[in-house]
Amino acid sequence: MSSITGEEQLSLTHELDLLAFGQRLKHLRKQRGLTLADLAERVGRAPSQLSLLENGKREPKLSLLKSLATALNVPVEELLRRQAPNRRAQLEIALEEAQRDPLYMRLGLSKLKVSARVPNEVLEHILALYGELKARQARGTATPEEARLANAELRRKQRELGNYFEDIEKAAAEALHAVGYRGGALSESMVQALVSHFGFTLRTVQDLPQSARSVMDLRNRRIYLKRQQLGMHTPRTVLLQTLGHYALRHDRPKDFADFLRQRVEANYFAAALLVPESAAVPFLREAKRDKTLSVEDLRDVFAVSYEMAAHRFTNLATRHLDLLCHFVRNDAGGIIYKAYENDGIVFPADEQGAIEGQRMCRQWSGRRVFSAPDRFSVYYQYCDTPTGTYFCVAHVDPAQEKEFAITLGVPYRESRWFRGRETTNRTKSNCPNGECCRRPPAELAQRWEGYAWPSALANSHVLTVLPPGSFPGVDEADVYAFLERHAAEE
Repeated sequence: MSSITGEEQLSLTHELDLLAFGQRLKHLRKQRGLTLADLAERVGRAPSQLSLLENGKREPKLSLLKSLATALNVPVEELLRRQAPNRRAQLEIALEEAQRDPLYMRLGLSKLKVSARVPNEVLEHILALYGELKARQARGTATPEEARLANAELRRKQRELGNYFEDIEKAAAEALHAVGYRGGALSESMVQALVSHFGFTLRTVQDLPQSARSVMDLRNRRIYLKRQQLGMHTPRTVLLQTLGHYALRHDRPKDFADFLRQRVEANYFAAALLVPESAAVPFLREAKRDKTLSVEDLRDVFAVSYEMAAHRFTNLATRHLDLLCHFVRNDAGGIIYKAYENDGIVFPADEQGAIEGQRMCRQWSGRRVFSAPDRFSVYYQYCDTPTGTYFCVAHVDPAQEKEFAITLGVPYRESRWFRGRETTNRTKSNCPNGECCRRPPAELAQRWEGYAWPSALANSHVLTVLPPGSFPGVDEADVYAFLERHAAEE
């Protein structure tokens, strides 16, 4: 009855949901009026071995799978279907998974063994209470403070690894090899092949929930996507990020830190598919030899956004090019949304070590690019800071709602490898602890202090913390300069 070959081997540890398999095996056995002993005799196994399978405590070997399928007169695929065979089995699987959750186990309750006499309504009530317990824990841990602490810790780990995740690179390389990738930009047909490789089909819809970028249906093996541009997150990127959660075997996040880790890993997986290590590293090494390293070339060769190209550069630079670097994504007001460094540059940070929501120095290239004659061209600059001089390349990524500057920077000694190193743009910054830009000029402060009452524009970014000041989130230097300009017009 089986159409599965030994050559495929199924990657059972990854593909098989043991609880669902056990419930389906039990359902099919009972449907055919067989006892455990009857089925065990047919497949040449002890009843106790089959009992472990039905309880989701043992993984079957391929040979046993085929024997079971033959004994039950069903295809192997029927045994391997991930969804539960009926509502009762679905409830029992959900309860078993709940009781394995550390949150549930901390209640100190004895293991609840569900017999056939326990009504479905009782299981539904228990699962509803468990769901509320999970929801309350999530509400308690996803505060802005928790978010910033989690992000600071994740950034520390990225710095330790040089922002290079070997396991994710390997997973991406294996997936690309499986679909026959040979080099260059990832084509649409290759993307579709990856979707099929992981056993899914793609559905494009217009009624996707507003809070979701995509939805994965694990029961029917579908990925739902809306064709919309979300900055760096094109539909193609979102699709590959969604596959990343599956390929990297992510479970339901335990807390916000786990959610954030999974999101970063899925984004990394997508970038490793779109800018494959096997193709990007030789390209970058050649550019370094020619002293023409540039983010824009990486962007153009692999047909990705400037932000993804810059961030992908940080993944590969330290491991393969022996370069230390930093990356920043900020808005026109200098508010940092995302950043990474292993080159010693000091970002502004709050007392918890979080940099998201902080305002960068106005002398840094990420802010100066917005006032450049052509803000959408690449902007090069050297900046002297308390920790050294850095060569930075900044570019404004145009977007429908809000524009962001993307900066890639390296220590001065590494500028020799980059295009644009001959720039004469040079600034000096004493930040984050200096007074080079945070305070308004003394003359303006004297004229306007006590006479300005701005209304802050709320920033809803999930990791935002309002910078310190009389009016949190407001750049007083900008406010005073604005008032001075308009006062001169009267």
